[in-house]
Amino acid sequence: MNAPLVLSPAALAKIDLAVAKYPADQKQSAVMAALTIAQDEKGWLSTETMDFVARYLDMPPIAVYEVASFYTMYDLKPIGRCKIAICTNLPCALQGATLAAEHLKQKLGIGFGETTADGAFTLKEAECLGACGDAPVVLVNNKRMACAMSADKLDKLLEELK
Repeated sequence: MNAPLVLSPAALAKIDLAVAKYPADQKQSAVMAALTIAQDEKGWLSTETMDFVARYLDMPPIAVYEVASFYTMYDLKPIGRCKIAICTNLPCALQGATLAAEHLKQKLGIGFGETTADGAFTLKEAECLGACGDAPVVLVNNKRMACAMSADKLDKLLEELK
């Protein structure tokens, strides 16, 4: 690869570990892992970063864009220090997710897809997070799930994350 490095050697080593899980002619199967690693390092996925991942995995850039734009865990523009994704699908909505989402919007002063003026929080609407029995559910920075989120629990979470 003659293009300049967009990701650190440490990130590339992690991607190589993901690629090693697949047959040599199927390294594009590691695209989700590679995008996650890239986003963890960069904070979001710029076109430059996605193009680099495409070259690294010998994929057409459009195939990488399709994956990155389909899944809500990937951010295609800069986000706040803390990203809060709340599931609003029917099972969660029936257990109060709509009210919880409105509480977050009011408390943060932003809507879905927006970032607070201080850059601290980005609020996203998530598709099913796979914890319907524990609804309403939020996912913080794609890594930490919080369940049964009432207004009080959401307030405590926001204070903790400040």
